[in-house]
Amino acid sequence: MELRFCSLSSGSSGNCQYIETNNTRLLVDAGLSGRRIESLLKSIGVSPTSLNGILVTHEHRDHVKGVGVLSRRYDLPIYANKNTWLEMEKIIGEVKEKNIKVFETDKYLNINDIDIHPIKVFHDAKEPVGFIFYYNKVKLSIVTDTGWINDTIKSAIKGSDLYLMESNHDVKMLKEGSYPWYLKQRILSTRGHLSNDDAGRILGEVISGNGEVILLGHLSKENNTEYLAYETVKEKILNQGIDINRDIILDLTYRDRATKVYCFK
Repeated sequence: MELRFCSLSSGSSGNCQYIETNNTRLLVDAGLSGRRIESLLKSIGVSPTSLNGILVTHEHRDHVKGVGVLSRRYDLPIYANKNTWLEMEKIIGEVKEKNIKVFETDKYLNINDIDIHPIKVFHDAKEPVGFIFYYNKVKLSIVTDTGWINDTIKSAIKGSDLYLMESNHDVKMLKEGSYPWYLKQRILSTRGHLSNDDAGRILGEVISGNGEVILLGHLSKENNTEYLAYETVKEKILNQGIDINRDIILDLTYRDRATKVYCFK
């Protein structure tokens, strides 16, 4: 019995995560074309016909572009909270009524052999969430698209075996870059995106150095680099006395390809 996880794509051009257990195969978000997601699944040996559903964090297009297409093509249930449903319906198009699944933020739901905790995050969407997954003794947390991580979120995700944590931008690059001022303000706000410094500080507070996998997600193409994200977070974690090479696995996600598949027993 094991849980498998792969980030198929992460970034402003599209987000899609894959989670698999013995009896369940789920996507978290589907923010690329249906064809692109099918191709990414194929690259890790997964048929979209075997999926059991799609969980949606929020209604922005880079998270829902392919949701409706995949639901119609493979008769997939879509799980989202009420406010996200109200906003994304006009984007994803019509889906079968039986595939409209509404959950409540901060209340657990169950899909086959996985328990799922949708947690409130802080982003400029109607009711954005992150997800914490529980399978046997494995815990996996996905927290992206949030401008702030409060103590409630930290407490909820602590003790995870895998963290997909947003590391969106380098503050200096963003401030000196070409984005208009209003967009810079939005990204830097508590309803925007986490910086590399934010990600490193938060991870340093919640991880214990017991072999956790940390994946840095939603890296900005214009205001970040893989090197800066990795090195900034690494330094913050090292300052907590945790050895990157011995105590944890620190890695990146990508906008144009899937990560390796991480397995947990």
